[in-house]
Amino acid sequence: MAEFHLAESASALHYGLDVEETPDQDAEDMTQPNRARIFEVIEKCDDPAALRRIMKNAKERDAEDVYNAAFQRIITVQPSAEVGTIAHDVWRTIYAFEELLKEERGRNVPLARTRQKIQRDGEVKTVTDLTLKKTPSNGFRILKERGMLELSFEALVVARAEHFPGNVVDAARTRLETEGKDTRLAHDFWSRTA
Repeated sequence: MAEFHLAESASALHYGLDVEETPDQDAEDMTQPNRARIFEVIEKCDDPAALRRIMKNAKERDAEDVYNAAFQRIITVQPSAEVGTIAHDVWRTIYAFEELLKEERGRNVPLARTRQKIQRDGEVKTVTDLTLKKTPSNGFRILKERGMLELSFEALVVARAEHFPGNVVDAARTRLETEGKDTRLAHDFWSRTA
């Protein structure tokens, strides 16, 4: 694990930027070297608490690119499964959804039933079963409301079709297309984050 000092991120620096900057400085006014530095800090960080602080600060400063980079990093470092595996990707979707709920509700909201089903049946079977349900899951609905269907199990199924039976991929594609989601965007998202 990369060593990361909290003082370097949120306490002494504005989400990794030089202390000399004023707190009310707009994200657009940041110098390019400073913006590059924050992305370096995010890339090396494996501390979810520090990444959440960076996300919070970025949101307050309307620095969407910084927020998105920290969000992608936090959902990548949290799963214990090996990076690049379908298990890791499934857990990334779970952690992404839990992060959104935490941000929205101000407290941890674990997906207890999904986690229990994974423990019982495994990642692929859980995703398969949820994708084949006649009605979309609550998670799908919430992600749709936020315009983040690329984080849904259905998008993962379409992007990682080699891990799922054809009928599951078809069901996932149909659900996404019914909601107006271009399934190529699912491929784009998961190929960028693999």
